[in-house]
Amino acid sequence: MVRMVHCIKYDEELEGLEHYPIPGELGKKIYEQVSKQAWQEWIEHQTKIINENRLNLADESSRKYLRQQLEYFLFTKSN
Repeated sequence: MVRMVHCIKYDEELEGLEHYPIPGELGKKIYEQVSKQAWQEWIEHQTKIINENRLNLADESSRKYLRQQLEYFLFTKSN
């Protein structure tokens, strides 16, 4: 059975994720409020951010920046 969520990004009922995408409270929030579609779009956008900014994810400041971008991307409604 498909799990549905009210996607905060698109403000509509869409198919939800099958499991927490990342550990911790943020992972729980994403699981409960973000659709599978929005998460897939984030994965594609994340790759662009990493490549364009030449982020080194071993560096704490790069991970912090990427997390900020993740929260902005997922929890800001699309027009």
